[in-house]
Amino acid sequence: MTVKPLFAAILLGAALPIAACQTVAGTQWGAAQDAALTAAVAAPTRSEANRLRDPYRHPAETLRFFGVKPSDTVVEIWPGGGWYTEILAPYLAAGGGRLYAVAPDWGMSGIKKLKDANAPLYGSIETADFPAFDANATRVPDGTADVVLTFRNVHNWRMGYRRDDKQDYSAEAFRQAYAMLKPGGVLGVVDHRLPEDASDERERSSGYIKVSTVRRLAEAAGFKLEAASEINANPKDTADWPNGVWTLPPSYALKDTDRAKYAAIGESDRMTLKFVKPR
Repeated sequence: MTVKPLFAAILLGAALPIAACQTVAGTQWGAAQDAALTAAVAAPTRSEANRLRDPYRHPAETLRFFGVKPSDTVVEIWPGGGWYTEILAPYLAAGGGRLYAVAPDWGMSGIKKLKDANAPLYGSIETADFPAFDANATRVPDGTADVVLTFRNVHNWRMGYRRDDKQDYSAEAFRQAYAMLKPGGVLGVVDHRLPEDASDERERSSGYIKVSTVRRLAEAAGFKLEAASEINANPKDTADWPNGVWTLPPSYALKDTDRAKYAAIGESDRMTLKFVKPR
C-alpha cells in the first residue's frame, strides 16, 4: 500500500495513518530493509532505558515511514543522548551507509559517550555544527545527504533555545537542512503537536508546535510535504499541561505531583511529517 498524500481539508492539524507499507511514500521497501531495521532496533548495544521508550517512539515504524535505507547517508540533527543514534549507527554500519550527528558543541556529549563506550560501532559517526552560524563552522557538505532526521527539535529552534538572545532561528535551521540534502532527499520531522487553535505564545513556551508552523518553515526553505503519519500520535495528550510538554514522561517536571496521572497519559502527542527536496 502506498502512503497517500495529504488532502487540503487536513493540511493543518491532522495526519494520515501509515498502515503496513511495502512502498513507503515513493521508496521501494523490501524484506531486506525490514530485516536490517528489526536487527538494529534489537541491537544489544542499545540501552535498556532507551528500549523502554519504544512503545512511545515507534522507531522501526518511524524510520520505515521516512524510507531510511541502510545504504543511505543520514544526518541526525541534535541527537541528544543518542536515543535514535543507537539504532541508526548499527543499521547504517551494516548496510554501508554513513551517519552524521550534527549539533552545537554543547549538544554532542551524548555522542561522545557513545563513542567512548563502543568505538568500533560509533567511532565512524561524523560530526558537524548545526545550526552553522559561524563562517568557520564544520558543515555537512551541501547536496550529500539522502535523509535528514530531526526528532523533537523544531520547537527548540522556534523558542530560541540555547541562544542568549532567545531569538527564533527555526527558518535558518530548515534552510541549512535543505542545503545538506540531495535533490529528492527526505527531511523527516517528529515533534510535539500543538492544536492549531492554540495561541502563538503557547508555541513559544510549551514545547509543543503546530503542524502548520512546521509546514510553513519547511516550505519556505523549499521543501514539499509528501506524507504524514499518526505513528507517534497520542490522543490522551491534550497539550495544555502546567509545565508544558515537560509535565509528561519522561521529564515529569512536577516530580511526584500527579505522577501516576501523567504516567497513564504517556509521552506526548507527536506529528510525523515527511518532506522532500524537489528534484
